[in-house]
Amino acid sequence: MNKAAAYGQFDNKAAIVTRYAPLVKRIGHHLLARLPASVQLDDLLQAGMLGLLEASGNFDASKGASFETFAGIRIRGAMLDEIRRGDWTPRSVHRNGRMVNDAIAELESMLGRDPSDAEIAAHLELSLPEYHAIVTDVSSGKIIGFEDLGTAVDAVGPVDDNADNFSAVADSKFKKSMVAAIKSMPEREALVLSLYYDEELNLKEIGQVLGVSESRVSQIHSQAMVRLKSKLKAWTDPA
Repeated sequence: MNKAAAYGQFDNKAAIVTRYAPLVKRIGHHLLARLPASVQLDDLLQAGMLGLLEASGNFDASKGASFETFAGIRIRGAMLDEIRRGDWTPRSVHRNGRMVNDAIAELESMLGRDPSDAEIAAHLELSLPEYHAIVTDVSSGKIIGFEDLGTAVDAVGPVDDNADNFSAVADSKFKKSMVAAIKSMPEREALVLSLYYDEELNLKEIGQVLGVSESRVSQIHSQAMVRLKSKLKAWTDPA
């Protein structure tokens, strides 16, 4: 590569970083709101910038997706990869997560329906505030977004023509299972998931929609994600 071409490539990357830095920051702040205090925003932004540059090199406009959509997926994926490389979650949180998932499964089998927060807490011989504290720790100790329940980060956007057909079929089946699981959840929990992930409202805004406090929305969201993970246990737990 000659010097002129090399300079042009660098200049283009600098322009992309300048233009899409706000997108990286927005995605970083959105993720940070669901993470433990030990996760630093700077680490997310650094990973996101690398994801942005990767997206700029791999983007193919002929695939039909806009660059911002494609870049957003790559940025988020890079941040998630960075987070997964660390393990800040105490063993007690992992134990509590399994305990809650088992309790939900047992009560669903006994009652033939989704158990309420109070019923799960009583089953575990915990007060409701103690149960909510455990659920919050479990849901924030590890990201439990839809992509972390099994669906690929790159499910939207350009697709490799040589991608494994089995993986594509498995991913499609997982998504159908997830949609069915969400539809079977208590209405308020399903609504919170929809507002948070589909409409991208923050907890305060969701609270205004539902007429409850921000802390209550956080509890509902945490409970919803733990319940969803329990429903999709066959997909999320290693064989």
